[in-house]
Amino acid sequence: MSDEETIVKMFSFQFPTCTTNQQYTLEIPLKIPYHGSIRELTHRIMTAFKLPCYIETDLLDSLQHTVKKLTEQFHDDKAELLIDAAKSGNLDIEELIKSWEKTYKLKTVEYAEPRGTTDEELFAAAYHKLVHSPSLEPILQAEHTYGKAVTEVIQMRDTDYDQLTQKQTEEMRVAVETLETGSTERSINEMAGRHFEEQSLLQGHWGSRVDALKLEQRRQYRNWIMKLLEEQQTSMLPTPVGSPMSSMPPIHPEIDRFVGNDDKNTTVYPQLEESFTIHLGSQMKQMHNIRILTGDVLDFCRIRHNDSGMDPTPQRLQTALGLYSNDLCGLVILSDNHLGSYSGITKELCSICQLTTEFHFPPIDEQLEKIREDVKEAVAWRQAHSREGNDPQAFCATVRSQVRKSTSSKSLQTGDVFITRHSNLAQIHVVFHMVVHDSLRSGDINSRHPAILGLRNILKTACTNDVTTLTIPVLLVHEMSEDMTVAWCTKRAELVFKCVKGFMIEMASWGGAELKNLQFLVPTGMSEEVFGTLATMLPSIFRVSNPLVFKATSTPQTPKK
Repeated sequence: MSDEETIVKMFSFQFPTCTTNQQYTLEIPLKIPYHGSIRELTHRIMTAFKLPCYIETDLLDSLQHTVKKLTEQFHDDKAELLIDAAKSGNLDIEELIKSWEKTYKLKTVEYAEPRGTTDEELFAAAYHKLVHSPSLEPILQAEHTYGKAVTEVIQMRDTDYDQLTQKQTEEMRVAVETLETGSTERSINEMAGRHFEEQSLLQGHWGSRVDALKLEQRRQYRNWIMKLLEEQQTSMLPTPVGSPMSSMPPIHPEIDRFVGNDDKNTTVYPQLEESFTIHLGSQMKQMHNIRILTGDVLDFCRIRHNDSGMDPTPQRLQTALGLYSNDLCGLVILSDNHLGSYSGITKELCSICQLTTEFHFPPIDEQLEKIREDVKEAVAWRQAHSREGNDPQAFCATVRSQVRKSTSSKSLQTGDVFITRHSNLAQIHVVFHMVVHDSLRSGDINSRHPAILGLRNILKTACTNDVTTLTIPVLLVHEMSEDMTVAWCTKRAELVFKCVKGFMIEMASWGGAELKNLQFLVPTGMSEEVFGTLATMLPSIFRVSNPLVFKATSTPQTPKK
């Protein structure tokens, strides 16, 4: 509807005061046709101009009547112009026919262009059918073997990087030490340029090698899945055929070890967790499982292995079974506004994703690149609408001041959310990247803070897209710091608990999937006393399901008056 013709009309409303009966006039520009909520617009006007509460009903009725009248007048005037143009012969009949034809094809199924099933849809259906059959075990073993080959190549790449870095560091050290005897500043600069070129060449070499390996694995894997489904349907075999592992790259015995990123992040902190079953809702109550636990947010993404390093974990099995189901698992990660894989927690997530091949969705680098392009368009739209005088957001100067002038990919604001999809992580299908600022670590926030509103948008998106398990950082930070006192942690957790509870109650009216499991993640390093305080607070805010216990006695009990 962005290209629809609109006009701006002035809305005028008069109201008296309670004591002096003095008449005040309120004038607001309205975009006609207006497609937003009249009730929400009324609330924005009341808040922006700090109007008295007793005029809210009259203002709402006046707005509804005015918008309806102006909309009818707008369409009548537009129709009159078209009729006059048709009578005078100035109307392009062919252009009108093409417009109607395009509209019918886009909006009406009967006239739409026939569209067959895409290759992605066929592969998704084949995979979903096979993982719910005896083929599940060979599929997981094939994915594990492919992942092991990629990890080995990455280990060789890291080894070459380390060797080149040590060599260049030693050369630079010797050159600096002999600056007065033999080396010159010019030769050192030339050496630095040569080192940078060597690093770039090595990075390009290994990048191409890893990408080529993943593309070949993706092609082999998808062809094997389709062949496996075809053989099972034709021969009705009770057990699946073996996977085509003969075309895999040779395994290097000197690095025959499959170790994930979790080894270097082994923590000495104890694992703390508490689980509750709650009921939310006024009439139709819904049951939810609530869990609070400590841990690293990326532990939900890392694939852990046993001592032999040969068998996939049960988490991978559960992830594979739910990949194309109505029970998806989501994770909220707090990111900065630098949308990319160059720094921060997004870089760590990309490193975990790159350890194995993504067989079902585009690689995370391609997803982030696509998001970068979409963000530019979204930020430009936000700025254009914030400058319009008839935009309800323009009523409030604080909202206007929050819109940044840059239209680059770094213009994401606190509370904005972008989503990536994954099939090669341990327990997660969908990652919600919420943009936050460092001020969240020390600043005092309320329920209208953009980060809290971002959580509401995440819950709404999860509800409408079959995400039934969601993990949220309860303190809106990933790491503990010295300035996070007990009072700060308690206040922040209480705010998040209460807001999420309200959003979950509101979620019942949104439709879609029910959020069955909600996990509140506490950063590692929190003391057991503070964790116990947060765990005790949770059932007091949410309604925990506790049985009623009655004592049976032989004598009748007379109720007390």
